[in-house]
Order: sequence, then structure tokens, then C-alpha cells
Amino acid sequence: MNQNPFKVFALVVLALGLVAAPIFAHHSAAMYDTSKKITLEGVVKELAWTNPHVVLTIIANAKDGQPAQTWSLETTSPGNLTRLGWTKRTFKAGDKVKVLVSPLRNGKPGAWFVSGVLLDTGKEVVGGLPTVEPDDDEPDHKK
Repeated sequence: MNQNPFKVFALVVLALGLVAAPIFAHHSAAMYDTSKKITLEGVVKELAWTNPHVVLTIIANAKDGQPAQTWSLETTSPGNLTRLGWTKRTFKAGDKVKVLVSPLRNGKPGAWFVSGVLLDTGKEVVGGLPTVEPDDDEPDHKK
């Protein structure tokens, strides 16, 4: 059976494209406004140490007469966080924290975790960077 090499190549490229597309779509952080940083202070509700992203849930203190809100803070994978010094016990339910985050663009109580401090111990923690376009204040390496 003699197959056209171009057809075989085209099928392989198509198959790889179909497999790779969800990977690229998954790693978008476009839902977060990385040009903004806000500080939240509150109590840890839960740390979900799961792939593909670890999620820290906190109950943020009330501000300006508003009720306390539960915030879901996304960060990078457990493997990346381990390299940054995290463990699945870095944050425990009941820990008092102050965190710096990039909020969701839609205004809902969710964000990308940038950094934080455990208020009882003073331990500082940094988060992994989302995959986003460079901020205006980042150097332009093409100049």
C-alpha cells in the first residue's frame, strides 16, 4: 500500500494540533487583570493542593460596611509551588493571612495569587506567575 507522504504529514500535524490546543487554552490567565494588584486580609478556609492549579480559599475581612466574602485564589501547579518552597501545609484552615492578588476582570471575588504573609508567623510566600502578556512596566526586550 503506497501512501502519499504529504497526506501522512498533514494528518500528523492535524492530530498534534488537536492534542495541543487544549493545553494552550488551559494556560491562559486572561480572566485576571494582572495590571491591578489588591490586598486582602482574612482567614484561610482551605488550600486545595491539586493539579493543574492549587487554589487557596480565604474569607476576606469586610471592608467599607460590606460583608466578609469568600475569595478563591488560583496559583500555579503543586510542582511549581514546591520549587518555590510551598507544601500542602503552607496554609492551613484558620491561618490569618494578608495576600496580594490580581483580581478577576469580571469583579467577582476571585483572583490570581501573587504573594502573601502568614500574619501569625510573619512567613512570606510567593506564588507562581500566570501566563499573560507583559505588563507595561516590564522591560521590552525587543528594543
